[in-house]
Amino acid sequence: MTRRVFVRLVCIVVFLIALSRQATFAQYEAPTTYYNSATGAGATLKTQLRTIVTTMTGVNYGDARFSAPYTDADPNISGNILLIYNRASIDGTWNSTTLPWNREHIWPESRLGASASNGTANIASDQFNLRPANVAINSNRGNSPFGNDTATGEYGYRGSQWYPGDADAGDVARAQFYMATRYSQLSLVDTSPSGLQMGDLSALVNFHYRDVPDTFEQRRNHTIYGLAGASGSPAITNPYRQQNRNPYVDHPEFVWSVFVDQQNDSQLYVGGAPSADGSSTHSLNLGSVLVGAAVPAAQNVSLSKNGLDGTYFEVTTSGAATSSISGRYNAFQVLTSGTDTRALTVGLNTNTATAGLRSGAVTINNLDITTDGGAGRGNNDGNDTIDVSLNVLSHANPSFTLANDENSLNLDFGTVTMGSVVPAFEFEIGNLIETAGFTAGLDLDSIVSAGDVSALTTSLTAFSSLDAGSTNSFLASIDTSAEGTFSASYTLNFSDEDLPGAAGLGAMTLTLSGIVEAAAVETGDFDGDGDIDGRDFLAWQRGESFDPFSSSDLELWQGEYNAPPVVASVAVPEPSSVLCLLVLAGLSGSLRRRLSLAL
Repeated sequence: MTRRVFVRLVCIVVFLIALSRQATFAQYEAPTTYYNSATGAGATLKTQLRTIVTTMTGVNYGDARFSAPYTDADPNISGNILLIYNRASIDGTWNSTTLPWNREHIWPESRLGASASNGTANIASDQFNLRPANVAINSNRGNSPFGNDTATGEYGYRGSQWYPGDADAGDVARAQFYMATRYSQLSLVDTSPSGLQMGDLSALVNFHYRDVPDTFEQRRNHTIYGLAGASGSPAITNPYRQQNRNPYVDHPEFVWSVFVDQQNDSQLYVGGAPSADGSSTHSLNLGSVLVGAAVPAAQNVSLSKNGLDGTYFEVTTSGAATSSISGRYNAFQVLTSGTDTRALTVGLNTNTATAGLRSGAVTINNLDITTDGGAGRGNNDGNDTIDVSLNVLSHANPSFTLANDENSLNLDFGTVTMGSVVPAFEFEIGNLIETAGFTAGLDLDSIVSAGDVSALTTSLTAFSSLDAGSTNSFLASIDTSAEGTFSASYTLNFSDEDLPGAAGLGAMTLTLSGIVEAAAVETGDFDGDGDIDGRDFLAWQRGESFDPFSSSDLELWQGEYNAPPVVASVAVPEPSSVLCLLVLAGLSGSLRRRLSLAL
């Protein structure tokens, strides 16, 4: 398997996992109208939520022995349940003789103001506060409060406070938030709790942002509710259903407003610094590939948080965009200093069957609901967008003209005189547009010449990345220093520009030809009979010389008149004598005519 194929498979797996996770969470969502009345903030919101979750069906404490196989089922082993704190998977059947597990009150029974009784449905039997636990671990924890802020790792004591373990820290925190909301007599404090108090509140807030609701907690919340959820998702069969929900599992963004303050200072951003309203934009160009090539691997984009306060955020995608983080169960932790960063692996779920633009967007929404943290903070923080794109290009197409697809060119210099200066032919090589805006650049990789390439030359040189619709100009010349008939050919080999999916594009042929002849020798033999005589003078008079009627041709004839004849003949008299003879001949004819008249 090549590295490119491996990377592509990894990206597909990441995308499918994210898609599956998003679909799983969707089936456990509350009905769309369940929280319609939860519109306030702080104490008002807490009261509104209390009203919503108070509508419930009481399940007695004894039934909690038999509800665990529904609410705490191990998704991987049928019939088993997962215990709190150690997440052990054991048989969920209740055994009254040997007790491998019992019912743990997350908010201790001693701090509820009521006693648990198998036949009683009250605050002590609320299933959001009950979890199956290992008997020994439950006993070890006792009624200790939870903490401390920076604790990590396995369950156990951190000083005088109990740490639930990394897998259950957030679950415990949200159960405590629920109890302090559902029952007005309960409260959470940062100091050592007394009476009906529990804590440590600051640690619970930290746990909430560090350990987000996972699939197990989502399903448990929906199973306790036991009715149909959002988008018509089916009800979960649970004969011990309580018919209410934990709002801090469904809407973890409520926690800061209800239990901390209205001044959350979180600000999320991608790419460079955010704008005044907190929004930001980052462009991720996956580059260009040729039709049929593999889609480039997804790339990491940093999502950062300014501010020290924790926040939940939602990631959604549009178009063909994909993201390794999706949905609304994502969070940045509470910090004591500095900034925090998360990596999103962003790509495209698309194909390269045809040329064109592939694109999509990833949008990040800060879900915090507080508004007093200032501009660009908390609920005032504008959305952040990652625009991702890919150019899929048609193959380049070389041609000697942009007017049509011409793959051969013949340039004939004709017959030229040796030693003369002959103008060069100018010709072009272009890259035809196959798909407007999405055609690959053209590379001329090599030139193979044959024939009389010393006499017929060209300025052709290799080039790369010639844009579609553009041309490169070249010259072809002929050498006139020697006589001869010349012919040469140049085979031009092309390919696409150096991009994934580039291919060889075949060859074009340039053919050059021409004849070089010696210059004609000018002579006074105007009639071409091999000698220079009076008849050539008469030819000059008739305009049959090189330059008709010119004095230069007459001077040429005069200069050669006494030259040795090309063919043996009677000597030709001096030009002046010939003229005299012609005059005398004319006079003699006239005299004869006069004598004849006298007789």
